[in-house]
Amino acid sequence: MPHMPPAHTDCLFCKIVAGEIPSRKVYEDDQILVFHDIKPAAPVHLLLIPKKHIATLADTTPEDAPVLGHILVKAAELAKEHGCEAGFRTIVNVGKAGGQEVYHVHLHVLGGAPRLGPMLTPPA
Repeated sequence: MPHMPPAHTDCLFCKIVAGEIPSRKVYEDDQILVFHDIKPAAPVHLLLIPKKHIATLADTTPEDAPVLGHILVKAAELAKEHGCEAGFRTIVNVGKAGGQEVYHVHLHVLGGAPRLGPMLTPPA
């Protein structure tokens, strides 16, 4: 198992990776963890996270490319396993303006509905 940098003690997802907070785990390997979102926005709503703490997608570096690629490949595999054969949506929210709520990069996989809602709603 590769050496993982220390978790950020105030990061919710680092606490999930460390087993300090429970999750409905779907998949885990030495690089990533996948679990069900606690507030699902679709019948299937998975979160894929790197075990290494990276605050946002904007903070990634070229050395993060392998784990990010692994997340994308695993997202497609797990979406199909969870019944999203007709399609699914992936979302990465980045920063406050992008709607990021937990500052540990994560990929949402949403599906399982005949048709998902609009990509974005107009600002109020």
